[in-house]
Amino acid sequence: MDARLNLFGNPVAAKFVKHLTPAGKAITTSTLPPATQELVKIRASQINGCGFCTDMHTKEAAHAGETQLRLNLIATWREATVFTEAERAALELTEQGTRIADAAGGVTDEAWANAAKHYDEEQLGALVSLIALINAYNRLNVIVRQPAGDYQVGQFA
Repeated sequence: MDARLNLFGNPVAAKFVKHLTPAGKAITTSTLPPATQELVKIRASQINGCGFCTDMHTKEAAHAGETQLRLNLIATWREATVFTEAERAALELTEQGTRIADAAGGVTDEAWANAAKHYDEEQLGALVSLIALINAYNRLNVIVRQPAGDYQVGQFA
């Protein structure tokens, strides 16, 4: 299976991705916990049906020490007992921020207030930015049907 378009071989797409990538540095260097960052990336990627990003971030999370049990339960986090209250708040914000078109009101005040109970201003800024960034990457990969399964840990480091 091949992608419809080589995002790195196309001059415009490659330039676009080259500008997106440094935006992620603001997030990775923030105080938002790295484990939370991976959970957010995986959950948004699952919702958006982005196999490439789901493959990438589950492998990166496992490499960073995330347990297989937690990785297996991300999609069903509401019923799972393995996530902290802060992680659950981040996952709820991720879901609502990813499914904006599904809800006329967008992100609820309750979801925002819950996230704000667990994260400070810097972390909230990182969390919102991360949700927006992973959704952008998901859309790129879904549109071109980027194949999943071959990602190697650290491939884009």
